[in-house]
Amino acid sequence: MKTKLLSIALFASTLTAFAQENTERVNQQKGEPFEDVDATWQNGNDRRDSSLFKNMKYFTPSIMMDVNYTYSFNNPNDNTVVGSTALARNNEVQLQALHFGGDFNYKGARARFMTQFGMRSIVIPRNDYSVFRGQYQLANVYRYLSEAYAGYHFNKMYGINVDFGMFMSYIGLNSYYQAENWEYQASYTSDNTPWFFNGMRIQIHPTKHLKIEPWIINGWQSYGKFNAMPGLGANITWMKNNVKLLTNDYFGTDAGGLPDRKRFHSDNSLLVRYYNQKESKGVSQMAFSLTGDFGFEKGGGVNGFKDGDSIQGPAQYFASAMIYNRIWFAKNKIAWTIGGGVMKNPGRYLVLYPTGQASPLPSVANPTTTEGAYPFSCSPGDQFEAWDASTNISWMPNKMLEFRLEYVHREASVPYFAGPGGVTSPTGYQWTTLPPEWRPDLVKSEDRIIFAVLFRL
Repeated sequence: MKTKLLSIALFASTLTAFAQENTERVNQQKGEPFEDVDATWQNGNDRRDSSLFKNMKYFTPSIMMDVNYTYSFNNPNDNTVVGSTALARNNEVQLQALHFGGDFNYKGARARFMTQFGMRSIVIPRNDYSVFRGQYQLANVYRYLSEAYAGYHFNKMYGINVDFGMFMSYIGLNSYYQAENWEYQASYTSDNTPWFFNGMRIQIHPTKHLKIEPWIINGWQSYGKFNAMPGLGANITWMKNNVKLLTNDYFGTDAGGLPDRKRFHSDNSLLVRYYNQKESKGVSQMAFSLTGDFGFEKGGGVNGFKDGDSIQGPAQYFASAMIYNRIWFAKNKIAWTIGGGVMKNPGRYLVLYPTGQASPLPSVANPTTTEGAYPFSCSPGDQFEAWDASTNISWMPNKMLEFRLEYVHREASVPYFAGPGGVTSPTGYQWTTLPPEWRPDLVKSEDRIIFAVLFRL
């Protein structure tokens, strides 16, 4: 009897090994999704074609550093940058971001984590108001993580990944990591839409050049949920060597205490590389990216794309676009980028609250209220239109290091950017007693120069 059981076990083990070997052979024949695509030129993508750690079997480390210096011609007395997730302080050298982490892979099990330190660990969490529902200070719990998820890879079609945790959002084309972007100060389309999601995603690759990615998440760049309903969405990406098409679509309830107010958002991008001579000492590549977003909120006192009656409320929607063109020179070691964008957001529900202003929330625990006492109105019917233009020169001595010099002009229909008087106090210091007549000095436009050093290993 023992001999028979041993024989059966040996046969089963041999059959399993054969099936695994056959699966690996079939997968090798199919190849990995997008492996035949050169994506190093794309906006929002890693410009390296490989990692120095590529031969490590189970774990591939990653380190990124972003150091910037920016000068505002408005010269605010408190050095505070308003309305940006890329910048925080004027006229100072700042460690904007330090990330380290990497990717684990073992027999289908997969995980990724990236830490975040520096100014971004303050700038990004302060824009999530879901943390004021309930306890446990979620903004502090997640503050030093940019992404962290675990999941499993299924060898079906060209691969299926199921991941749980915090992952990048993909909305607005630009990457969260500045080393992957063509421009440093993102246009409003990217800067006013999510950088991360918290929940579950499924990446399905039915063909070598197509990805379909559904999401079930807490909400719109939120650590927690504003209401009972989770956020739902999906990314669809099609990519070949010189063209990339993608759409990101989202539906959820993201107004605290207003479960009847539904939000829909659609983000759509086209990237085209229209010239490619990588070994040329002159012009080596040319490409452009075009992104268009539209969305709305409806219910709970607002009415989507058109004004309603006194019950339905005013229009509340988001419409934006941005376009950039990039030209590389000297075998891709130098690049020139020019572009910009526009945004219209009645109700201001996606506008970044100006630093130094109190948000509409009454909670004294709100981290934005500690920086000022004068709310920037984001009520139904409030209008906001803005546009921006920028240009930069990048020098990339190798694939790990980039020096960038950028000029940016931004303009809004209402006072929004920090003016000479700053947004903190008459002296610029937080300890200064505020006179009764003092108000934050907000102006309608700003011009700035940015110098950045971007490192990736």
